[in-house]
Amino acid sequence: MFIDFLLERFKKNNNKTAIVWKEQLFSYSFLLERIDYWLSRFDKESIHPGTVTVLEGDFSPESLALLLALIERGCIVVPLTEAVETKKGEFIETAQGQISFRIDESDNCSIMQLPYSGRHEFYEELRNRKHPGLILFSSGTTGKSKAILHDVQHLLKKYSVKRYDFTTLAFLLFDHIAGIDTLLYVLSNGSCLVTVEDRAPHAICRAIAKYKVEVLPVSATFLNLLIFSEAYTQYDLSSLKYIAYGSEVMLESTLKKCARLFSDVTILQKYGTTEVGTLRSKSKSSDSPWMKIGGEGFETRIVDKILQIKAHSAMMGYLNAPSPFTDDGWFITGDTVEEDGEYIRIHGRHCDIINVGGEKVSPTEVENFIQSMDNVAEVLVYGEKNNITGNIVCTDVSLITEENTKDFIIRLKKFCAKNMQPYKIPIKVNIVDTIKLSERFKKVRLK
Repeated sequence: MFIDFLLERFKKNNNKTAIVWKEQLFSYSFLLERIDYWLSRFDKESIHPGTVTVLEGDFSPESLALLLALIERGCIVVPLTEAVETKKGEFIETAQGQISFRIDESDNCSIMQLPYSGRHEFYEELRNRKHPGLILFSSGTTGKSKAILHDVQHLLKKYSVKRYDFTTLAFLLFDHIAGIDTLLYVLSNGSCLVTVEDRAPHAICRAIAKYKVEVLPVSATFLNLLIFSEAYTQYDLSSLKYIAYGSEVMLESTLKKCARLFSDVTILQKYGTTEVGTLRSKSKSSDSPWMKIGGEGFETRIVDKILQIKAHSAMMGYLNAPSPFTDDGWFITGDTVEEDGEYIRIHGRHCDIINVGGEKVSPTEVENFIQSMDNVAEVLVYGEKNNITGNIVCTDVSLITEENTKDFIIRLKKFCAKNMQPYKIPIKVNIVDTIKLSERFKKVRLK
């Protein structure tokens, strides 16, 4: 019913590999068998449409089959991975999960009743529609994680049109909108999803070489890690056709290095939010931070330099926070943008802007300059409270090779003084071994 178009494509690609998991190949016929198994099991377990089900797993054959079966059953699904282990209790309570499906490392599933009622006004609305739901949680880097409820029927519409068959690596997470987008795109086109247990640069490159991966969807920060690891020099990555990056602003210096090193690969900037889904995008060029965004079912506008989106696939709402939509239905993304005709350039979150004595400082602008210095591997810029100016600009920097701390700080401040206004120059400079990253391989900005 809900995934009929997917099941038809699975049947047409019956013997093709759907997923590579722990060095094993699993076909579309395997997924079909497991979906049928779970649909029969739901009858025995009395799992009804509208049940709030927690799916603790990752990109594994059983997790994929179970996710699709729960959608077909009309359940409300809460996918959770080990990356959010410390928050699982909070997330399950917020979602009012009624039943837990836990997939272990051997891809076996255990089922457990949960002590919650599965009640929320949005759930009742979804049950009245007789549609399945999906709950995803925001990263919570700027506060408490928000529980975001989607009507899956609306999300699936985008994938009903068949597009391109590319072997794709599952770098982005199973409980993140970009990971779900990757999964549904791959399955809807009868393609192969290559999973990895380790998301370090060498492990990613090894998987690309072994399974002839054609599409690599990653975070901007990971691409910087890949460049400085030089892992790409040790493996045959000639199968790669596309590198798609998103989820945070790519530093222009990193993008240009990436375009130069992977000159035979098309590099695409993707854009989406957990609240509205992933938009179709087109970069001006592989080394350009400018892109067009939109696609069927999406409208965009810019108000006071902030991007707003209206989407057919927009969430129903937050379970634990006020509505972020305008009265006329636009979602305020919080991303500051610059326009150039049909193209836009994203400069980062408005909430990350540092106010120094009334002057506004974009962390990514300062990071771009510092990243272009010799011997800089990674950089993070953030604000810190100050009694005189309100805030000061601070930076953490990791180096490629060891350098005298005092000499480097002097060199950095002289470099910045030549390239930017005085209020943008970092007052505090910390040399660190590594820049702190979230579970989604994004920089964690200090507040």
